[in-house]
Amino acid sequence: MKNLFLSALILLITFPAVAQKTVSGVTFPEKVKVGESTVLLNGAGIREKMWIDLYACGLYVSSVTKNAQDIIDSDKHSGIKIHIVSSMITSKKMSDAVEEGFEKSTGGDMAALRDRIDKFKAIFSKEEIKKDDVYDIMYVPEKGVIVFKNGKIQPVIKGLDFKKALFGIWLGEEPADDNLKKDLLGK
Repeated sequence: MKNLFLSALILLITFPAVAQKTVSGVTFPEKVKVGESTVLLNGAGIREKMWIDLYACGLYVSSVTKNAQDIIDSDKHSGIKIHIVSSMITSKKMSDAVEEGFEKSTGGDMAALRDRIDKFKAIFSKEEIKKDDVYDIMYVPEKGVIVFKNGKIQPVIKGLDFKKALFGIWLGEEPADDNLKKDLLGK
């Protein structure tokens, strides 16, 4: 049953686009299906550092909103799609950025999440990150965060508390990139 659910999830992530948004050459469909739920593109943008595009990012939610805290706190289907657009991103740099992001999104209170943060960071170090790698990070209520790298499922990470901290990396008070946060919120 678990394999059937995960297989359906993999197949439905690539739901045909009704409309789409293109950012830095990456096209994000307006809708994707996660399990049996459809989520909508809330916004998309670029993570930049020193004027270099690092990755294109799309945020998918059950109901489009400009309220970051509502998205972070929501216990509904949601997701973040990350498409690597620069060969300057390495597994180490991504892992370090994720660690810093969790520190900011939790206000440094990461003890309860430590094992799950390490499990999430390990996804980026299993094999070296390359330009055009795609990470689909989907939250499914009562299942947890399900990550796919280039369509291949990675370990599932349980807990709404983890999802809140994870989404806080991009949408929290101290986001990884202020302009990306605005774009993800459709502002």
